[in-house]
Amino acid sequence: MQPPSTADPKRFIADFFTSFNEELIRGDDEPAQVVDRYHTADIVQVADGRRMDREKLIAHVRPLRRNRPEGRIEVHEAIADGDRIAARYTLHVKIRGKELSIEVCFFGRFAPDGRMCDAHMLTRDVPQPDEGEEPA
Repeated sequence: MQPPSTADPKRFIADFFTSFNEELIRGDDEPAQVVDRYHTADIVQVADGRRMDREKLIAHVRPLRRNRPEGRIEVHEAIADGDRIAARYTLHVKIRGKELSIEVCFFGRFAPDGRMCDAHMLTRDVPQPDEGEEPA
């Protein structure tokens, strides 16, 4: 993985989350191995006020393989300053026949090898347009 300090921040965030999710969902490695490949051992993520350390993150991602969601990330903007990246993106997910869009404001710090050290995220569900209605 390219270090965040040398990569385009929009591309880095898109590649990071796309690769991480793809390996979790379609890969053969245990979720703990995938988490460790993309996160430092002392990872702490706070999403909407909920704190997840490494063990909680592994427990959180474990059901992905069973549910096998389809998804894509649309990065609207991202800026980097050294080992830190701030980004606003939308996750578009289809899981068990339901389509979801989640807007994320992300503030994270990455190790020189590209693994995430810590992150703070604020999310909101984006309402799906009714049939025949244009998206907001």
